[in-house]
Amino acid sequence: MTLHGDAVAVLKGWVAPSAEEEVLREEFLAHLDGHEDAMLRECVPGHLTATTAVLSHDGAMVLLTLHPKAGKWLPMGGHCEASDISLAEVALREATEESGISGLRLLPGPLALDRHEVWCHPPRCWHFDVEYAAVAPEGAQAVISDESLDLRWFPIGEIPQPTDEATRRLARRGHFAMDSPVLG
Repeated sequence: MTLHGDAVAVLKGWVAPSAEEEVLREEFLAHLDGHEDAMLRECVPGHLTATTAVLSHDGAMVLLTLHPKAGKWLPMGGHCEASDISLAEVALREATEESGISGLRLLPGPLALDRHEVWCHPPRCWHFDVEYAAVAPEGAQAVISDESLDLRWFPIGEIPQPTDEATRRLARRGHFAMDSPVLG
């Protein structure tokens, strides 16, 4: 299966937890239907991306990056590459690269969808963001990457400004997903 095909299958099988995200799910699927290159950053007016909230081993903390372009505390995430085969792979790769933590365990997902304007192709471009969560091994030490101004752990309920509601929502959903009976 191609990355494009994986994205279609993931989104068709995903049950949106809110009416707003159901609208986004349908928009994402329409975008995929209309753009064979929807998974790649070259796709204008927008492209699918994967974001991952990295949680501490006990789910109490979330690791956030101070994003240099956005100027906000955000979860790890980024663009798909031509060699990627699944959205889950993109989510885990980006989280590992940007956190410096090996051995992350991706939770079943996606957990949320978000569409936001970005700077990839001025004057206007969109990220169709498929959002996941991953759990770090106990004692994991984050290592700041070139893609970040800072990297810090925050309690789930105390994410500082500047940030956005999508970051807070993803951290909460990741925390609750860790307690899901499905995860055991």
